Amino acid sequence: MAWARFGNRTAYELVAVSHDIDEVTAGFWAIVIDFEGELTALRFANHGRATLRRPPDYRRWQPLTGPWETSLDRAAYVRGVETIRAGIAAGEVYQVNLCRVLSHPLTEEHYLPALARLLTRGNPAPYAAMIHAPEHGVDIVCASPERYLGRHAELLTSSPIKGTAVTATQLLPKDYAENVMIADLVRNDLQHVCRPGSVRVDHLCGVEQHPGLVHLVTDVTGRLAPGASWRAILDATFPPGSVSGAPKSSALRMIGELEPIPRGPYCGAIGWIDADAESAELAVGIRTFWAMQGRHGRQLRFGAGAGITWGSDPQAEWEETQLKAARLVGLASGDLAP
Repeated sequence: MAWARFGNRTAYELVAVSHDIDEVTAGFWAIVIDFEGELTALRFANHGRATLRRPPDYRRWQPLTGPWETSLDRAAYVRGVETIRAGIAAGEVYQVNLCRVLSHPLTEEHYLPALARLLTRGNPAPYAAMIHAPEHGVDIVCASPERYLGRHAELLTSSPIKGTAVTATQLLPKDYAENVMIADLVRNDLQHVCRPGSVRVDHLCGVEQHPGLVHLVTDVTGRLAPGASWRAILDATFPPGSVSGAPKSSALRMIGELEPIPRGPYCGAIGWIDADAESAELAVGIRTFWAMQGRHGRQLRFGAGAGITWGSDPQAEWEETQLKAARLVGLASGDLAP
Protein backbone atom coordinates (compact mmCIF):
# COMPACT_ATOMS: atom_id res chain seq x y z
CA MET A 1 0.00 0.00 0.00
CA ALA A 2 1.31 3.43 -0.97
CA TRP A 3 1.20 6.20 1.61
CA ALA A 4 3.13 9.27 2.70
CA ARG A 5 3.75 11.36 5.77
CA PHE A 6 4.94 14.96 6.04
CA GLY A 7 5.38 15.99 9.65
CA ASN A 8 1.94 15.41 11.21
CA ARG A 9 0.19 15.18 7.84
CA THR A 10 -0.59 11.71 6.49
CA ALA A 11 -1.64 11.01 2.90
CA TYR A 12 -3.14 7.73 1.73
CA GLU A 13 -5.32 6.10 -0.95
CA LEU A 14 -3.20 6.63 -4.03
CA VAL A 15 -5.31 7.59 -7.06
CA ALA A 16 -2.83 8.82 -9.68
CA VAL A 17 0.85 8.89 -10.58
CA SER A 18 2.39 11.40 -12.98
CA HIS A 19 5.80 12.39 -14.24
CA ASP A 20 4.55 15.68 -15.70
CA ILE A 21 4.34 18.76 -13.48
CA ASP A 22 1.69 20.22 -15.78
CA GLU A 23 -0.70 17.50 -14.56
CA VAL A 24 -0.42 18.67 -10.95
CA THR A 25 -3.44 20.96 -11.26
CA ALA A 26 -5.90 19.61 -8.69
CA GLY A 27 -5.72 17.60 -5.48
CA PHE A 28 -2.97 16.74 -3.02
CA TRP A 29 0.31 15.36 -4.40
CA ALA A 30 3.45 13.90 -2.86
CA ILE A 31 6.39 15.14 -4.91
CA VAL A 32 9.87 13.76 -5.56
CA ILE A 33 12.21 15.41 -8.06
CA ASP A 34 15.61 13.84 -8.64
CA PHE A 35 18.57 16.21 -8.73
CA GLU A 36 18.84 15.28 -12.42
CA GLY A 37 15.28 16.55 -12.99
CA GLU A 38 13.06 13.44 -13.12
CA LEU A 39 9.76 14.09 -11.34
CA THR A 40 7.39 11.62 -9.71
CA ALA A 41 4.10 13.01 -8.42
CA LEU A 42 1.66 10.81 -6.48
CA ARG A 43 -1.87 12.04 -5.93
CA PHE A 44 -3.63 10.85 -2.76
CA ALA A 45 -7.36 11.01 -2.19
CA ASN A 46 -7.01 11.52 1.57
CA HIS A 47 -4.63 13.71 3.51
CA GLY A 48 -4.48 15.61 6.78
CA ARG A 49 -3.80 15.09 10.45
CA ALA A 50 -6.01 12.00 10.54
CA THR A 51 -3.93 8.85 10.36
CA LEU A 52 -4.51 5.48 8.82
CA ARG A 53 -6.45 3.11 11.07
CA ARG A 54 -3.32 1.07 11.51
CA PRO A 55 -0.33 2.79 9.91
CA PRO A 56 1.96 0.07 8.61
CA ASP A 57 5.04 1.55 10.28
CA TYR A 58 4.83 -0.39 13.53
CA ARG A 59 7.62 -2.78 12.52
CA ARG A 60 11.02 -2.27 14.09
CA TRP A 61 13.88 -1.10 11.91
CA GLN A 62 16.56 -3.75 11.49
CA PRO A 63 19.98 -2.05 11.96
CA LEU A 64 22.41 -2.14 9.06
CA THR A 65 25.50 -3.79 10.49
CA GLY A 66 27.79 -4.08 7.47
CA PRO A 67 30.16 -1.52 5.93
CA TRP A 68 28.84 1.38 3.85
CA GLU A 69 30.32 2.04 0.43
CA THR A 70 30.93 5.58 -0.83
CA SER A 71 30.90 6.89 -4.39
CA LEU A 72 33.93 9.09 -3.57
CA ASP A 73 36.50 8.01 -1.00
CA ARG A 74 38.56 10.54 0.97
CA ALA A 75 41.32 10.79 -1.65
CA ALA A 76 38.88 11.24 -4.54
CA TYR A 77 36.85 13.79 -2.62
CA VAL A 78 39.94 15.81 -1.72
CA ARG A 79 41.04 15.78 -5.38
CA GLY A 80 37.57 17.02 -6.32
CA VAL A 81 37.85 19.92 -3.88
CA GLU A 82 41.23 20.83 -5.32
CA THR A 83 39.80 20.74 -8.86
CA ILE A 84 36.99 23.07 -7.84
CA ARG A 85 39.43 25.48 -6.20
CA ALA A 86 41.43 25.50 -9.44
CA GLY A 87 38.22 26.35 -11.31
CA ILE A 88 37.56 29.20 -8.88
CA ALA A 89 41.10 30.51 -9.41
CA ALA A 90 40.50 30.42 -13.18
CA GLY A 91 37.29 32.43 -12.81
CA GLU A 92 35.01 29.60 -14.01
CA VAL A 93 32.92 29.35 -10.84
CA TYR A 94 32.56 30.86 -7.35
CA GLN A 95 31.18 27.91 -5.39
CA VAL A 96 30.33 24.26 -6.06
CA ASN A 97 28.56 21.76 -3.84
CA LEU A 98 30.51 18.49 -4.06
CA CYS A 99 28.65 15.37 -2.91
CA ARG A 100 29.17 11.68 -2.40
CA VAL A 101 26.60 8.91 -2.07
CA LEU A 102 26.82 6.18 0.58
CA SER A 103 25.18 2.80 -0.01
CA HIS A 104 24.40 -0.34 1.99
CA PRO A 105 22.66 -3.60 0.98
CA LEU A 106 19.04 -4.09 2.07
CA THR A 107 17.06 -7.25 2.64
CA GLU A 108 13.32 -7.68 2.22
CA GLU A 109 12.84 -7.23 5.96
CA HIS A 110 14.10 -3.65 5.78
CA TYR A 111 10.95 -1.53 5.70
CA LEU A 112 11.67 2.17 5.20
CA PRO A 113 8.63 3.56 7.07
CA ALA A 114 10.13 1.89 10.15
CA LEU A 115 13.31 3.87 9.53
CA ALA A 116 11.20 7.03 9.27
CA ARG A 117 9.72 6.29 12.66
CA LEU A 118 13.21 5.84 14.10
CA LEU A 119 14.41 9.16 12.68
CA THR A 120 11.37 10.97 14.02
CA ARG A 121 12.60 10.08 17.51
CA GLY A 122 16.35 10.29 16.93
CA ASN A 123 16.68 13.17 14.46
CA PRO A 124 13.57 15.37 14.33
CA ALA A 125 13.63 17.74 11.37
CA PRO A 126 11.42 20.62 10.23
CA TYR A 127 10.84 19.06 6.80
CA ALA A 128 10.65 15.41 7.78
CA ALA A 129 8.97 13.28 5.12
CA MET A 130 8.33 9.68 4.21
CA ILE A 131 6.95 8.54 0.85
CA HIS A 132 6.39 4.80 0.53
CA ALA A 133 5.35 3.72 -2.96
CA PRO A 134 7.97 1.14 -3.98
CA GLU A 135 5.76 -0.22 -6.76
CA HIS A 136 6.16 3.20 -8.40
CA GLY A 137 9.89 3.48 -7.74
CA VAL A 138 9.61 5.75 -4.68
CA ASP A 139 10.70 4.64 -1.21
CA ILE A 140 12.16 7.62 0.63
CA VAL A 141 12.77 8.80 4.19
CA CYS A 142 13.78 12.43 4.53
CA ALA A 143 14.99 14.35 7.59
CA SER A 144 15.75 17.57 5.76
CA PRO A 145 16.37 20.78 7.69
CA GLU A 146 16.12 22.91 4.53
CA ARG A 147 13.21 24.46 2.65
CA TYR A 148 13.63 24.51 -1.13
CA LEU A 149 10.28 26.18 -1.84
CA GLY A 150 7.28 26.99 0.28
CA ARG A 151 4.16 28.42 -1.34
CA HIS A 152 1.12 30.06 0.20
CA ALA A 153 -1.09 31.54 -2.54
CA GLU A 154 1.19 34.01 -4.33
CA LEU A 155 3.92 34.10 -1.65
CA LEU A 156 6.98 32.01 -2.49
CA THR A 157 9.72 31.36 0.09
CA SER A 158 13.11 29.68 -0.20
CA SER A 159 15.42 29.17 2.80
CA PRO A 160 18.87 28.08 1.62
CA ILE A 161 21.34 26.58 4.08
CA LYS A 162 25.05 27.16 3.67
CA GLY A 163 27.48 26.92 6.57
CA THR A 164 27.69 23.95 8.93
CA ALA A 165 29.57 23.38 12.19
CA VAL A 166 29.18 21.54 15.47
CA THR A 167 28.59 24.81 17.36
CA ALA A 168 27.90 28.41 16.32
CA THR A 169 31.32 29.51 17.57
CA GLN A 170 32.97 27.15 15.06
CA LEU A 171 31.34 28.78 12.03
CA LEU A 172 34.00 30.40 9.84
CA PRO A 173 34.04 33.55 7.68
CA LYS A 174 34.02 31.16 4.73
CA ASP A 175 30.62 29.84 5.90
CA TYR A 176 29.07 33.32 5.93
CA ALA A 177 30.55 34.18 2.53
CA GLU A 178 29.19 30.95 1.09
CA ASN A 179 25.72 31.67 2.46
CA VAL A 180 25.64 35.17 0.98
CA MET A 181 26.70 33.84 -2.44
CA ILE A 182 23.88 31.31 -2.51
CA ALA A 183 21.32 33.75 -1.09
CA ASP A 184 22.09 36.06 -4.01
CA LEU A 185 21.70 33.15 -6.46
CA VAL A 186 18.32 32.17 -4.95
CA ARG A 187 17.19 35.80 -5.05
CA ASN A 188 18.05 35.90 -8.76
CA ASP A 189 16.21 32.60 -9.40
CA LEU A 190 13.01 33.86 -7.78
CA GLN A 191 13.08 37.08 -9.77
CA HIS A 192 12.33 35.10 -12.92
CA VAL A 193 8.84 34.14 -11.68
CA CYS A 194 8.00 36.85 -9.13
CA ARG A 195 6.56 40.32 -9.45
CA PRO A 196 9.23 42.95 -10.15
CA GLY A 197 10.53 44.46 -6.94
CA SER A 198 8.86 41.86 -4.69
CA VAL A 199 11.88 39.61 -4.07
CA ARG A 200 13.69 40.34 -0.83
CA VAL A 201 15.97 38.77 1.76
CA ASP A 202 13.95 38.63 4.98
CA HIS A 203 16.56 37.03 7.24
CA LEU A 204 20.25 36.72 6.36
CA CYS A 205 22.61 34.13 7.90
CA GLY A 206 20.47 33.13 10.86
CA VAL A 207 21.96 30.38 13.06
CA GLU A 208 19.71 27.32 13.44
CA GLN A 209 20.30 24.47 15.88
CA HIS A 210 19.79 20.91 14.63
CA PRO A 211 20.68 17.55 16.18
CA GLY A 212 24.45 17.42 16.40
CA LEU A 213 25.21 20.56 14.39
CA VAL A 214 24.29 24.13 13.49
CA HIS A 215 23.48 25.72 10.12
CA LEU A 216 23.40 29.22 8.69
CA VAL A 217 19.99 29.82 7.09
CA THR A 218 18.72 32.70 4.94
CA ASP A 219 15.07 33.37 4.02
CA VAL A 220 14.30 34.77 0.56
CA THR A 221 10.70 35.62 -0.41
CA GLY A 222 8.86 36.93 -3.43
CA ARG A 223 5.31 37.33 -4.76
CA LEU A 224 4.53 35.20 -7.79
CA ALA A 225 3.85 36.96 -11.05
CA PRO A 226 0.30 36.47 -12.42
CA GLY A 227 -0.02 33.17 -14.27
CA ALA A 228 3.30 31.73 -13.06
CA SER A 229 2.92 27.94 -13.34
CA TRP A 230 4.70 25.23 -11.41
CA ARG A 231 6.65 24.42 -14.57
CA ALA A 232 7.86 28.03 -14.74
CA ILE A 233 8.75 27.99 -11.02
CA LEU A 234 10.77 24.80 -11.32
CA ASP A 235 12.45 25.92 -14.55
CA ALA A 236 13.59 29.08 -12.76
CA THR A 237 14.75 27.59 -9.48
CA PHE A 238 15.66 23.90 -9.87
CA PRO A 239 17.97 22.35 -8.85
CA PRO A 240 18.22 24.20 -5.54
CA GLY A 241 21.05 26.70 -5.48
CA SER A 242 22.41 25.57 -2.11
CA VAL A 243 23.23 22.11 -3.45
CA SER A 244 24.49 23.13 -6.88
CA GLY A 245 26.59 26.31 -6.73
CA ALA A 246 27.21 29.66 -8.35
CA PRO A 247 27.01 30.41 -11.17
CA LYS A 248 24.59 27.50 -11.33
CA SER A 249 25.33 26.47 -14.92
CA SER A 250 29.09 26.28 -14.33
CA ALA A 251 28.62 24.49 -11.01
CA LEU A 252 26.37 21.86 -12.59
CA ARG A 253 28.95 21.22 -15.29
CA MET A 254 31.66 20.61 -12.66
CA ILE A 255 29.34 18.39 -10.62
CA GLY A 256 28.75 16.27 -13.73
CA GLU A 257 32.49 15.94 -14.25
CA LEU A 258 33.46 15.17 -10.66
CA GLU A 259 30.66 13.02 -9.23
CA PRO A 260 30.75 9.44 -10.60
CA ILE A 261 27.06 8.52 -10.10
CA PRO A 262 23.73 10.39 -10.28
CA ARG A 263 22.50 11.92 -7.03
CA GLY A 264 18.90 10.77 -7.54
CA PRO A 265 16.49 12.25 -4.96
CA TYR A 266 19.44 13.42 -2.87
CA CYS A 267 19.73 17.20 -3.36
CA GLY A 268 16.51 17.19 -5.37
CA ALA A 269 13.10 18.17 -4.00
CA ILE A 270 10.86 16.17 -1.64
CA GLY A 271 7.50 17.31 -0.28
CA TRP A 272 3.93 18.06 -1.21
CA ILE A 273 1.79 20.31 -3.39
CA ASP A 274 -1.86 20.99 -2.56
CA ALA A 275 -3.04 22.33 -5.91
CA ASP A 276 -6.55 23.12 -4.64
CA ALA A 277 -5.22 25.29 -1.79
CA GLU A 278 -2.39 26.84 -3.86
CA SER A 279 0.05 25.77 -1.17
CA ALA A 280 3.16 23.64 -1.07
CA GLU A 281 6.17 22.70 1.02
CA LEU A 282 9.14 21.24 -0.83
CA ALA A 283 12.34 20.41 1.03
CA VAL A 284 15.82 20.14 -0.39
CA GLY A 285 16.44 16.40 -0.43
CA ILE A 286 19.33 16.37 2.04
CA ARG A 287 19.62 14.10 5.13
CA THR A 288 17.68 11.63 3.00
CA PHE A 289 17.63 7.84 2.68
CA TRP A 290 16.16 6.11 -0.35
CA ALA A 291 15.90 2.51 -1.50
CA MET A 292 16.76 1.51 -5.03
CA GLN A 293 17.66 -1.53 -7.05
CA GLY A 294 21.43 -1.64 -7.59
CA ARG A 295 23.73 -3.94 -9.49
CA HIS A 296 23.92 -6.30 -6.53
CA GLY A 297 20.32 -6.14 -5.32
CA ARG A 298 18.31 -3.70 -3.27
CA GLN A 299 20.31 -0.90 -1.66
CA LEU A 300 19.78 1.90 0.81
CA ARG A 301 21.46 5.13 -0.23
CA PHE A 302 22.31 8.33 1.61
CA GLY A 303 24.10 11.43 0.35
CA ALA A 304 26.45 13.91 2.01
CA GLY A 305 28.17 16.95 0.57
CA ALA A 306 29.81 20.29 1.26
CA GLY A 307 29.96 23.66 -0.43
CA ILE A 308 33.41 24.38 -1.85
CA THR A 309 34.77 27.93 -2.10
CA TRP A 310 38.25 29.38 -2.55
CA GLY A 311 38.56 29.41 1.25
CA SER A 312 37.89 25.67 1.53
CA ASP A 313 40.38 23.31 3.12
CA PRO A 314 40.02 19.97 1.24
CA GLN A 315 40.45 17.77 4.31
CA ALA A 316 38.03 19.91 6.34
CA GLU A 317 35.39 19.64 3.60
CA TRP A 318 35.69 15.84 3.71
CA GLU A 319 35.19 16.00 7.47
CA GLU A 320 32.09 18.14 6.96
CA THR A 321 30.54 15.36 4.86
CA GLN A 322 31.40 12.95 7.67
CA LEU A 323 29.71 15.22 10.21
CA LYS A 324 26.55 15.52 8.11
CA ALA A 325 26.29 11.75 7.67
CA ALA A 326 27.32 10.64 11.15
CA ARG A 327 24.07 10.98 13.08
CA LEU A 328 21.62 9.61 10.52
CA VAL A 329 23.85 6.80 9.28
CA GLY A 330 24.55 6.01 12.95
CA LEU A 331 20.84 5.70 13.66
CA ALA A 332 20.24 3.50 10.60
CA SER A 333 23.19 1.31 11.59
CA GLY A 334 22.15 0.92 15.21
CA ASP A 335 25.24 2.75 16.44
CA LEU A 336 23.18 5.55 18.06
CA ALA A 337 20.12 5.25 20.25
CA PRO A 338 17.11 7.32 19.09
